[in-house]
Amino acid sequence: MMSGMNFEFADRIKKLPPYLFIEIDRARRKALSEGKDIIDLGVGDPDLPTPQPIIEELYRAARDPKNHRYSLDAGLAEFRKAIAQWYARRFGVSLKADTEILPLIGSKEGIGHIPLAFINPGDRVLVPEPGYPVYQSGTWFAGGEPVYMSLLEKNNFLPCLAGLSQKDLTKAKMMFINYPNNPTGATASLDFFKEAVQFAKKNNILVCHDAAYTEVYYEEKPHSFLEAEGAKEIGIEFHSLSKTYNMTGWRIGFAVGHAPVIQGLAKVKSNVDSGIFQAIQWAGIRALSFSDRDREELLKTYRERRDVLMAGLKEAGWKVKAPKASFYIWASLPEGTSSKAMALRLLSETGIVATPGVGFGVSGEGYIRFSITVPVARIREAVLRLKKVALV
Repeated sequence: MMSGMNFEFADRIKKLPPYLFIEIDRARRKALSEGKDIIDLGVGDPDLPTPQPIIEELYRAARDPKNHRYSLDAGLAEFRKAIAQWYARRFGVSLKADTEILPLIGSKEGIGHIPLAFINPGDRVLVPEPGYPVYQSGTWFAGGEPVYMSLLEKNNFLPCLAGLSQKDLTKAKMMFINYPNNPTGATASLDFFKEAVQFAKKNNILVCHDAAYTEVYYEEKPHSFLEAEGAKEIGIEFHSLSKTYNMTGWRIGFAVGHAPVIQGLAKVKSNVDSGIFQAIQWAGIRALSFSDRDREELLKTYRERRDVLMAGLKEAGWKVKAPKASFYIWASLPEGTSSKAMALRLLSETGIVATPGVGFGVSGEGYIRFSITVPVARIREAVLRLKKVALV
């Protein structure tokens, strides 16, 4: 029998780092097959259902044959109008529905594709680390070179823009930022966004702000990058309905901001994928009509979960600071402790799945990320198990 041909991966695929979590995932699946009770605090995927009115709108729209055909890449005019109205209501930011908004099949689509529109081989992209891996993989796919901006606890997990060298900035064309931040849970002030605008103008750099977690907060409402004066002249913001309305599987998001940048992203999109299923867009319109009161119970649930896990971690000897937003807790480990080794220990000794910080970048070493996307009863059980684990 003839064996199949051996096709070699493209260089851009070879650049991708090895999947750090494969060993942890293998151990998790083995534990599940053995019947062990696993508490998964590793995945940032809301466990709560999508609100019923959104589901009902999807059902209504899905029965309309007009929504069964190809949808335009630009999305429904009604959806873009709803996004503009939501931004004005939530952030006080004015957007032109026809030129400054682009619906996306989840914000990840736009984040991964934006370098293809503006980065040439050899260009540099400023990437936060620890951070969402798509910032660097999208850069590599476009032939760009990531320049990493370390997010350190001593700087409140904000990049030190003034500390970037001229070498770092040579051929730098784009910068990703992300607040509220994954994985650290940090937020950014309006002053930081103003600083980012001035930095971008001075260095002729396009700013791409990932704002997926602005609606999961505990005290003060997080800011939009576009609230900073001049931001819309030099950047765009990616948003998503995933975390806001428990719609991760629906794949619906959008990019907003500087019209020429939106146009560039739209050109990429029109050549590599299609528009969002129109019935989902109608459901998105219904979601964006929700008031703060409609979401009070959701935020109350996350706040209770955060407080229970925070208290339990502290009692167990962990060093943690309460996140102001997102549904992640970024817990530091004793100096010299491997985050990957600790994650494997937690799984083997307690049945708890957590994410090693080094998986988000070298500056994430020494931290573990816990996700509060399980019921509070399971978090209380996790706390009891964590108290039995010695940190050193």
